[in-house]
Amino acid sequence: MLLHTKELKQSKNLLAFSAGIDSTALFFLLLGENITFDIAIVNYNLREQSKKELAYAKELANKHNKNIYIHDVTLASTSNFEKSARDIRYQFFEELITLHKYDNLITAHQLNDKLEWFLMQFTKGAGLTELMGLNTYEKKDTYHLIRPLLNCSKEYLLKYLKSNKITYFVDESNTDEKYTRNYFRKNFANQLLAEYQDGISKSFTYLNNDIQSLDINTASLLSIKELSLFTSYSDDNKNIRIIDKSLKKRGYILSALQRSEILKQREIIIDLFAISILKSYIWISPSSNYKMDKKFKEVCRINKIPKKHRAYLKENNINLEDVRID
Repeated sequence: MLLHTKELKQSKNLLAFSAGIDSTALFFLLLGENITFDIAIVNYNLREQSKKELAYAKELANKHNKNIYIHDVTLASTSNFEKSARDIRYQFFEELITLHKYDNLITAHQLNDKLEWFLMQFTKGAGLTELMGLNTYEKKDTYHLIRPLLNCSKEYLLKYLKSNKITYFVDESNTDEKYTRNYFRKNFANQLLAEYQDGISKSFTYLNNDIQSLDINTASLLSIKELSLFTSYSDDNKNIRIIDKSLKKRGYILSALQRSEILKQREIIIDLFAISILKSYIWISPSSNYKMDKKFKEVCRINKIPKKHRAYLKENNINLEDVRID
């Protein structure tokens, strides 16, 4: 059963396609729902089978009158392959979205993926927001990311393909346990879903509802260039959620240790970012070592500008009056 088809209808949609079980099933389910979409596929040139997958994608696009966008890359298989591949993939998708003005990016993540993510985050040490990182609907800066299959198991999708005699491909690298996700899939997620699928699906629904009930305002009070100010709460759990979400939008994922250090130090540099949690506001900006004169520092002190952000303001010629929100 598809979700959020209402958001997909009357919109310009781009489907992330791979010719695997999930995206092939989603391709035909979208056709059945009369949803218009085009497809985008990335060929990493690591497997001989990828040529057949690419040919199949072209065949489907031609047969069903879809635009198809192909990105050919040569990516070495490394320990960080999954992240590198994902970064390349989403950069390609977002370039297409901007160029062709798509409203939505559709991906074929399903219930197995959601459980695998949950288990991986659970073993690392994570809060509710991180545990529930895969959501059906996410608003990005210039588009919406929609995952219509999150309540469907891979078993359901496989049965759908077989019963309708639809061709699909299986990527053998998805069984290689050198990739963390595959380890969790083989040793935990598949077996749990085989025995407790209904309960797991219901639990995810309840948890999503809980998150929505506990949701806080994470919108910035003020944004100038890459400086953002947010409301600071007396509850540090809320504050770290705001910081975490802001940095994710900038492409940076905090570790549990970094979250702890932010709350401990209150004003800190984390890699390329300056973060300050003050009584009234949370400040987030890129860090900077730009040279400041004494006069500028004194004006910043009088205006209660956090020390970690002053150099960024100076370097970018940001008027101090513009960051006053009292």
